Amino acid sequence: MADLSILTSTTERTSLADSSILDSKVTESSKEYLFVRSTSCVEEEMPQIETRVVMVQEAGKQEELIKALKEIKVPCIKMDSVEEFEGLDSPEFENVFVVMDFQNSVFNDLYKADCRIIGPPVVLNCAQKGEPLPFSCRPLYCTSMMNLVLCFTGFRKKEELVRLVTLVHHMGGVIRKDFNSKVTHLVANCTEGEKFRVAVSLGTPIMKPDWIYKAWERRNEQDFCAAVDDFRNEFKVPPFQDCILSFLGFSDEEKTSMEEMTEMQGGSSLPVGDERCTHLIVEENTVKELPFEPSKKLYVVKQEWFWGSIQMDARAGETMYLYEKANTPELKKSVSLLSLSTPNSNRKRRRLKETLAQLSRETDMSPFPPRKRPSAEHSLSIGSLLDISNTPESSINYGETPKSCKSSKNSTPIPSKQSARWQVAKELYQTESNYVNILATIIQLFQVPLEEEGQRGGPILAPEEIKTIFGSIPDIFDVHTKIKDDLENLIINWDESKSIGDIFLKYSKDLVKTYPPFVNFFEMSKDTIIKCEKQKPRFHAFLKINQAKPECGRQSLVELLIRPVQRLPSVALLLNDLKKHTADENPDKSTLEKAIGSLKEVMTHINEDKRKTEAQKQIFDVVYEVDGCPANLLSSHRSLVQRVETISLGEQPCDRGEQVTLFLFNDCLEIARKRHKVIGTFRSPHGHARPPASLKHIHLMPLSQIKKVLDIRETEDCHNAFALLVRPPTEQANVLLSFQMTSDELPKENWLKMLCRHVANTICKADAENLIYTADPESFEVNTKDMDSTLSRASRAIKKTSKKVTRAFSFSKTPKRALRMALMPSHSSVEGRSPPSSDKHGVSRLPSTSSLAGIPSPSLVSLPSFFERRSHTLSRSTTHLI
Repeated sequence: MADLSILTSTTERTSLADSSILDSKVTESSKEYLFVRSTSCVEEEMPQIETRVVMVQEAGKQEELIKALKEIKVPCIKMDSVEEFEGLDSPEFENVFVVMDFQNSVFNDLYKADCRIIGPPVVLNCAQKGEPLPFSCRPLYCTSMMNLVLCFTGFRKKEELVRLVTLVHHMGGVIRKDFNSKVTHLVANCTEGEKFRVAVSLGTPIMKPDWIYKAWERRNEQDFCAAVDDFRNEFKVPPFQDCILSFLGFSDEEKTSMEEMTEMQGGSSLPVGDERCTHLIVEENTVKELPFEPSKKLYVVKQEWFWGSIQMDARAGETMYLYEKANTPELKKSVSLLSLSTPNSNRKRRRLKETLAQLSRETDMSPFPPRKRPSAEHSLSIGSLLDISNTPESSINYGETPKSCKSSKNSTPIPSKQSARWQVAKELYQTESNYVNILATIIQLFQVPLEEEGQRGGPILAPEEIKTIFGSIPDIFDVHTKIKDDLENLIINWDESKSIGDIFLKYSKDLVKTYPPFVNFFEMSKDTIIKCEKQKPRFHAFLKINQAKPECGRQSLVELLIRPVQRLPSVALLLNDLKKHTADENPDKSTLEKAIGSLKEVMTHINEDKRKTEAQKQIFDVVYEVDGCPANLLSSHRSLVQRVETISLGEQPCDRGEQVTLFLFNDCLEIARKRHKVIGTFRSPHGHARPPASLKHIHLMPLSQIKKVLDIRETEDCHNAFALLVRPPTEQANVLLSFQMTSDELPKENWLKMLCRHVANTICKADAENLIYTADPESFEVNTKDMDSTLSRASRAIKKTSKKVTRAFSFSKTPKRALRMALMPSHSSVEGRSPPSSDKHGVSRLPSTSSLAGIPSPSLVSLPSFFERRSHTLSRSTTHLI
């Protein structure tokens, strides 16, 4: 298809060729045709010409424009018709015309007369920034494409191209006929051609024509910029635009997933063999022969092209990923070398036997595919045919043969019969070498490419996501590289008296520093990988490409990252085995015991640190879940013990029937109720969405304030109920809080024992069981009857509505509770009478109540006589249901 973005017409003033020639004549600077006029360099002898703004027709009625011109101190006049234009000519002024509509007849007349024309957004923008009016050789309506350099490709209709070029000029953009490194955006009408391929290789954003049209629709928005990522990404050319794909050799699940991803990336899919398909994606590991002879127009590519296009966010070049048939002449020639019916069959059998023995030795402990012999790196041999890794680079970087196994004149000859201690030491070295190779694979194949700047299509992951996934992997790699080098030196210069334990003792402190940060947050790292793989197609494609490489041994990134979690326990087992095969008189015997002890200390430290980290994470989860949770809940010595879902049975700590969640910590109790109206989703500055807070904070109570825990007996009208007798420090009377447990996962008996045990620990008492008292529900007027009835729910709804109406007509939205109670004449009622039902949330307003020292605290329910006889520590008093 011809590329009609190259125009040579000299008659069209807004054509691409004319615009480029005119640009070169105006200036050679990077800003091309646009620059700010400067009055400081005008020669004194030259007559000074002042800029004057002419407000054309509707523009003269805009008060905002007139005010903006006054701010930048530019004189202005109004022009209502074209006839007035001739009278405006003056040698003292240079007229700049402000036109509201760039398509009417007035604009065309001014444009033909070579007048300077600008739009209202330019004036407003200059006034906002305090800058003078810009000089432009073309009409300039706004600056939403300022400093953008565009190139076009794939347009057949000249009229459409001229229209797009004109709009770009009106928005301050620059057009280039040929694509070069200065082009910031390529506007493409197809996904083929030289310009498209160069733009993909340079990582230049490739845009649809709609990008220009939509930017022009927003031309009157003052702070709008067409190059902003949020706006620009909506109009990027998807990787599979104009592509129809079919998939061969994949499982049904994989095929369905890839077809869905094709549609997400702007393409479509059809069954294999359909003549309309443009690409056939082949699973090269399973497909040995194509089921049909492909046409010349059909691209037969490997699956790496599919994932690579998604990762780059642009259609990759097919020539690099073409599928090669299994019966190629090169492969036939290679297979023929395996034939053993030749004159040199004995030599070949012996060579094959040695190769297989070498491969079996190397893969005993290796998690990766078989590695090549050094002599077979650049030549075709049986060893290379049996090896999955066909590239010399992979065998050099990730499959180095240990120096002890290489033939070297300087290496110590290995005796034909090795000791058991040497065998275990060799196994320790081999596993350490494999482990270091795995860490190198994680860093070089995954972390480094993700951290690289200037990625095609922009960064695949945010920096904080990369940090969460990989954590301290580079530090762990550095430590184990040193351990591996020391072990390698020891194996090469082997002697039974050599100390292996000293090596691990030497790096024990480094292990303590590097492992806890990774092991403790491994689950978070794993969850981040899973979440990003689902939400970000480019990251999913990146993993698919790299996990298919031989260096990964067909293992996923999560499977590779779990190796550091497993490494230290396996080292401890090998050291134990080494100690068993070490003679008692060998000095390394005691050293190995110390090394094993140090590794156990490291693992204990990791476990303890992990426990603390998980405890802190649980507290943070509570803080995020409870709206208005006090900041002092966060403490290094505090840990979450249990969470219990309940329903309030009294009028406090909230209305009867309200759903209440109790968070038991080791030293306090957080009381929160379910929110009546859930707020919107919170989004962090890094873009991570957090679920809205579902609970509302009521009170944070120290466990020392809980004096008794009441186990309410089971009756027909009362099920699964308990109560807390609380003495706040600012109150003289007891407070009774009653609840009903709604979950059967935790038995009530276990919950009450757990609560009493932590209360006893807080007040330093050993008799936790003495804090529990069994009581009848009638004694405390506690019942769970009709909690879920329609009448009960309607009653709670009426109370909430009455509260809202009262607050709406109140002069003070949040009146002081104590002040209102003090002014009520019924406050000094007879002891034992219930307070007004509108007295709510007393626990959270205890300081306000305590400020009225002269007002006696009313009581509602008298403690039963049996409760006084069993409790010698409580004086005869009453409890107040707040």
